[in-house]
Amino acid sequence: MSNALKLLQEKCGCKPDGSFGPNTARGIASHYEWTPERGAHILGQVVHESGTFRYTRENLNYSVEAMMKVWPSRFPTEESAKPYERDAKALADKVYSGRMGIPENEGHKWIGRGFLQLTGYNNVRAFASDMRLPEVMTDPSLLEEDYAMETAIWFFDSNKLWKICDEGVNDDTIKRLTKRINGGYTGLDHRTKETNKIYEWLKNS
Repeated sequence: MSNALKLLQEKCGCKPDGSFGPNTARGIASHYEWTPERGAHILGQVVHESGTFRYTRENLNYSVEAMMKVWPSRFPTEESAKPYERDAKALADKVYSGRMGIPENEGHKWIGRGFLQLTGYNNVRAFASDMRLPEVMTDPSLLEEDYAMETAIWFFDSNKLWKICDEGVNDDTIKRLTKRINGGYTGLDHRTKETNKIYEWLKNS
């Protein structure tokens, strides 16, 4: 379980109790100078993606069955998946090395981190440059807590998602953002519920 929310609350001048509610949402939105629309959209997506700010590190503790389902081309048989069962480091090196700028046997170093799971050497390098946070290149674990929200902000910045946010909070904009973030519509109902709830908090503050 991550301490990212408590650290974010401290950064934004909120009571660091690890609980996400109206006061914390307003404090975060105020700190980053978000409009109610921008705040509702990014926080609604983050709440879903991170399990309400609890999970900020990719979990690759997979069973054989899960590996075969997620990566059928890499693990076509039980025998091919068995050596990586419940071995997160070995699995990360297997599935990520040679992709996204990741050198061989360094997949575990560049797994997904932050509220929107920033993954891969190339993405972390771009994040470090754009956000002027070079220290994450030598210590990517900083993305899990210290800069967990910044990973989400960078994703919205680099993918020009704020433009969609500025169109308002409605079913269409939430669906379009979900597609850009998720690649599909997994959890759309929950994302919609959370975004609308947070929007009510922010626009009435």
